[in-house]
Amino acid sequence: ESPPPPYSRLSPNDEQKPLDLSDSTLSYTETEATNSPNVTPGDFSDASTSPDAMKRSHWCNVAYWEHRTRVGRLYTVYEQSVSIFYDLPQGNGFCLGQLNLENRSETVRRTRSKIGYGILLSKEPDGVWAYNRSEHPIFVNSPTLDIPNCRTLIVRKVMPGYSIKVFDYEKSCLLQHTADLDYADGPYDPNSVRISFAKGWGPCYSRQFITSCPCWLEILLSNNR
Repeated sequence: ESPPPPYSRLSPNDEQKPLDLSDSTLSYTETEATNSPNVTPGDFSDASTSPDAMKRSHWCNVAYWEHRTRVGRLYTVYEQSVSIFYDLPQGNGFCLGQLNLENRSETVRRTRSKIGYGILLSKEPDGVWAYNRSEHPIFVNSPTLDIPNCRTLIVRKVMPGYSIKVFDYEKSCLLQHTADLDYADGPYDPNSVRISFAKGWGPCYSRQFITSCPCWLEILLSNNR
C-alpha cells in the first residue's frame, strides 16, 4: 500500500519525521551558491491534467534534470499533492521513466534505477512537504532551509520513509522582506526547491554543486498561496 501523506503524522515543531517519530535529521553545508544551469529543451509533451484541475491555478512547476541538462518540459501541478516516481505509477503523477534522452551515461542510468517510488510532494497551509517513498536517500536544499543572514547553503539528507518541510511560507515572506539582493555568484530564486535522488552534493562530497548530481528535481513554486 502507498504510505499516507506526510502531514498526517507530523509534529509541526519538528523539521523532519520518520514513521516511528524518532529523530534522524542529517545535514551539511555548502559554501557556494549554485548557478542556474542552462536549459536544454526536450522533445516531450507537457504533463496532462484533468479538466477540473485546469480550472484551478497551479502552485508549482517541476523540472527534471540530469546533471546540467533538463529532460522534458515543465510538469505543472494543480492538485494539492503529486507523486514523482520512476516507473511504478500509483495513480496520477510525474513519471520520470517516460522521459527519454539520447546518450544517457551509465551513472545516470544507475541513479534513475534507484528512484523507484520517488517522492510525494504536498502543499500544506504551513508550507510544502516532501516524503521520501524510495529505498534510497534524497537530498534537499531551499532558501527556507538556509541559516538566516548567512550565504552558506544547507542541504538536508532525508532517509527513506522520512518527510521534511522543504519550503516554509512564513519564513519565505520574512526572507523576501529582508533579502540581500547582492548575489554576485549567480541568479537567486527565493521560491525554488532542489531535490536530488540518491546522490548528495556539497563540501562533504566530490559533487560540489547539484548540477553534478545525475538525477535531480527543481521545484518552482508559484507566488499564489
